[in-house]
Amino acid sequence: MLFPSFAFLVFLPLVFLAYWYVFNRGLRLQNAFLLLASYVFYGWWDWRFLSLLFASSLGDMLIGLAIDKAADPRSKKRWLVLSLVVNLGLLATFKYFNFFVDGARDVLLAFGMQPDLPTLKILLPVGISFYTFQSLSYTIDVYRGQLKATSDPIAFLAFVSFFPQLVAGPIERATHLLPQFQRQRTFDMARAKDGVRQMLWGYFKKLVIADSCAPLVNEVFAGDVSTTAGITLLFGAVFFAFQIYGDFSGYSDIAIGCARLFGFDLSKNFAFPYFSRSISEFWRRWHISLSTWFRDYVYMPLGGWRTKAGRFRNILTTFTVSGLWHGANWTFVTWGALHGAYYVPEILRNGKARRDVASLRDLPAMLFTFMLVVVAWVFFRSSSVHTAGAYLWYMVVNAGTGIGAVLLWCAKPQSWWIIFLLVVEWQARTREHALERLPRNIGLRWAIYLLLVIVTLIHVDLQTSHEFIYFQF
Repeated sequence: MLFPSFAFLVFLPLVFLAYWYVFNRGLRLQNAFLLLASYVFYGWWDWRFLSLLFASSLGDMLIGLAIDKAADPRSKKRWLVLSLVVNLGLLATFKYFNFFVDGARDVLLAFGMQPDLPTLKILLPVGISFYTFQSLSYTIDVYRGQLKATSDPIAFLAFVSFFPQLVAGPIERATHLLPQFQRQRTFDMARAKDGVRQMLWGYFKKLVIADSCAPLVNEVFAGDVSTTAGITLLFGAVFFAFQIYGDFSGYSDIAIGCARLFGFDLSKNFAFPYFSRSISEFWRRWHISLSTWFRDYVYMPLGGWRTKAGRFRNILTTFTVSGLWHGANWTFVTWGALHGAYYVPEILRNGKARRDVASLRDLPAMLFTFMLVVVAWVFFRSSSVHTAGAYLWYMVVNAGTGIGAVLLWCAKPQSWWIIFLLVVEWQARTREHALERLPRNIGLRWAIYLLLVIVTLIHVDLQTSHEFIYFQF
């Protein structure tokens, strides 16, 4: 079920009313209803994969209990290894099997062999990377002693399948979200209103920014880059940067705001990343739940930053694996490795993380960081590494052509909406979300709401699926 769909427009109020006014007689009853609603939400896409979600979740809950009851460290580690094998095995089967088979075939062909290796024709379960990582972090935290294993199957299954963030995050830690399923929740009107405001901004970013940029981006990336003006290629890459930001951060805003309607606080997933002044700051602000997951469960176990050489190796490894997490394509691996390489200058100069608030004096650093990110996005968006390389090459080679196209691109409505987005988020860059604080004047505040609602509704195209980019991951 998609957030920008008629089905969800009916689903959400019905679930909200039933949750607070019908199933509010006990915590376990509320959790059971949320579990049912979440399975309906996920099953709306393809009910056949509900069994996979259920088996994966139940398996990790039972493994968590086994880790908790194990008498010695070796037994605990064996149970943890089982969880790793099962969860990563699911990902390897559904997401990476053909990728690795194709890689093995290429190696054998290079040695003059003619291999006949099998491939799988299976549908990738939507959100499998997200809920697998969420469930896996639970068993790791139980193994580390950071969390007590739960014996409540309803609470745990609801934690893994919680519908606002089930298919595209934020990737929640059990230490943060699971306890919220284990304590009584009461309706808070102020939190609910704030949740609706955040959802409104999320819908604006998805429908007005991301979905309106998509046709322009598709046209540029599908064209013959060798005959396309460099300016057009540059704007195509920049527009994709805002398309994916509006798409993914828009989803996160809707998810976080929706969860707040039910009394839950999800983790912040985006913190205005395009105002970053360095790559390290960008990754503290972009897809925060995933970057911190890799930091805590990959980077730190590898040794973290104990030595400069070790830090360099571990950064590259972590980012390369992060790129592979996004998809079974060398473009994603290259995208991740490129971001790891961006870190090298910061490691060499032992740069310290900046925690102050960006100002207009930081504009050169922000623009430089943004362009580094845009270059990497070209690999993310392209169908192959070769195609991405050609795109970047002709963006430079053809830079002197089509200068007049600058005015045409700047005159597009999408450009003005992007500027509006940047202005609003710049004013709110120290807050949780863009609409957290609005003018106290009721008339002005409702005028802002009305403007956003009208503009967003205008951009709803019933012929378009409005599917989120990150659903493929």
